[in-house]
Order: sequence, then structure tokens, then C-alpha cells
Amino acid sequence: MNETQDDNEVLNLLRELYETTIPFNRFVGMRFEELTTERCVMGVDMRTELVGNPMKGILHGGVIATVLDAVGGAVASVGLLKQLPPMSMSDLSQRFARMGTIDLRVDFLRPGKGAHFIASGDVLRLGKSIAVTKMELHNEQGTLIAHATAAYMLG
Repeated sequence: MNETQDDNEVLNLLRELYETTIPFNRFVGMRFEELTTERCVMGVDMRTELVGNPMKGILHGGVIATVLDAVGGAVASVGLLKQLPPMSMSDLSQRFARMGTIDLRVDFLRPGKGAHFIASGDVLRLGKSIAVTKMELHNEQGTLIAHATAAYMLG
């Protein structure tokens, strides 16, 4: 898929969905740092509300899982776009609304220390009804904090 104006309109729909429409994503403060038909990268800044261990001041494991799940869903959504026939934005919105996480496995490798965290993902397999993705979360220094795999129902 080439990035045409239509592709940009669809990517803006995805940005709106993941950054604004989903209340918890909005609370966490996730933002796309890169969103193209080839790559999805999300970032989140550390805030007091996101601390999981107040003694150590590290990012909550649930926030880590949330960010990894969101970027995995975004990567699956972009993958889905590549196999769908052209359709209206309304129909596409309905298609995205039917997507959901089937399975998520997170491996926490290091404490979530940092001021900014970056999550990226790739599609491992894209079928007609299920996508399998892998994701990583790094801090601003490039330290790998966690990685995950997930399966998403494509709706």
C-alpha cells in the first residue's frame, strides 16, 4: 500500500482511535511517535500516576502491558488495512471497532525506569481473522524494559 491521501486519512482515523477515543489510552498519555503503513511506534512519558512501585518510582506493569497491547493492536490494524478492499471511512471504523485482543503475553525484563518509554511492534503473521504480533518497550536510553507477543481478532 502506498501512502496516498486516503492512506493518510485512514492513519489519522487510527491515531484518533488509539490516542483519543480509548479513555484508558488517553489517561496513560500514549501518543504515536510514528504511524505509517509500514511502522507503528508509540510513546508515553513517565508521570506520578503511572508509578507501580512508589519506593522505586518505576512504571507500573499494567501500564507496560497496556502500551505494548496498544502498539500491537495498531500494528495489526495497519496490517489489516493492507488486505482490505477499498471501503468507506464509516465501514472501516466499524471494522476496527470489531477488533480485539485474544491473547497477550508480556515478559518483564527490567524495571520500568526512565522518563520516556517507546513501544514498537511488528506483525508476525496476518491471517484472514487473526493477526499475531511482537512488541518491545524501551526507555529513552534504549534499554529494553519488556517484550510481548499477542494475537488479535481482526473482526
